[in-house]
Amino acid sequence: MNAKDKSRQEYTARINRVMDYIEKHLNEDITLDKVAQIACFSPFHFHRIFSTLTNETINAFIQRIRIEKAAQQLKNDEGVSISEIAYKCGFGSAAHFSRTFRKYFGLTAQEFRKTEKAVFAKDGLYFSKNGQLTRKINQPIPDFRVQLCSDNLNQFIHSNLIFMDTKIEIKEMPEFNVVYCRHTGQFNQIGKVYEKLMKWAGPRGLLKFPETKTITVYHDDPAITAIEQVRQSACITVENDVKVDGEIGKMKLESGKYAVGHFEIDEKGFEKAWNTMCLWFTESGYQPREGSPYELYYNSPDEDAQRKFILDICIPVKLL
Repeated sequence: MNAKDKSRQEYTARINRVMDYIEKHLNEDITLDKVAQIACFSPFHFHRIFSTLTNETINAFIQRIRIEKAAQQLKNDEGVSISEIAYKCGFGSAAHFSRTFRKYFGLTAQEFRKTEKAVFAKDGLYFSKNGQLTRKINQPIPDFRVQLCSDNLNQFIHSNLIFMDTKIEIKEMPEFNVVYCRHTGQFNQIGKVYEKLMKWAGPRGLLKFPETKTITVYHDDPAITAIEQVRQSACITVENDVKVDGEIGKMKLESGKYAVGHFEIDEKGFEKAWNTMCLWFTESGYQPREGSPYELYYNSPDEDAQRKFILDICIPVKLL
């Protein structure tokens, strides 16, 4: 590996650590000095390195993550007041939150809360149960107003088979200690970072299948966040604390109550599997809680004659 590639990997790892810190401390005052210290850069250099690697300033990133998390909570926690959500996501006043929310979504938080929640996806678009196209961050208003009438919706659902028949259970999932390689963007490109992760883990004796589990963690809601900014972590479980380097980071996936759906699908079946999980929520008496959903894999499709993925989709939940 040449010096240029090694430097980029190290810088990427430091930026990932900063993103992880921000996600866990949204309700706090996050200063440039603090995040620069986490990245082991001077504030002057950190600001420029962050912008170069992410195409976003650190302040813009913090504000976007805060407003996206607030949008998720507006949909998932209808019993929590807008002002409480605003403060929980790090906004100093309800007025500041209101101005910022309208800037990103083109409508007030109260109006957004009244719109339909995304239940299924098709070709990158997200629809509510009644066929209304749901709004992503910075989505043009004309797209938001497109919707399917009920007759066309039923025909659309049945003709495209956008849901699957599977068993979904509420389970207590254990804590997972993982090392990861981060990917941002289209879902079908995450295989590239899995290759990096496996090449790193193999020589270190960390691949002990079937004890080692492979997990994809989703940090953003693609029904809200633009796909080019959706962050995913390709992970493997590790038994002990592991020293990481380069692009490889480490984190813990929290234990707790999850909705768990079991699927056996090919690479085209992931959208339908997630649609099935989202539809289940509308009839379950549960709602998503804070925390990152993930896919827990039980095989490698390369080892399956039909190239099937055998996996659980796990979404943290709480009662309505």
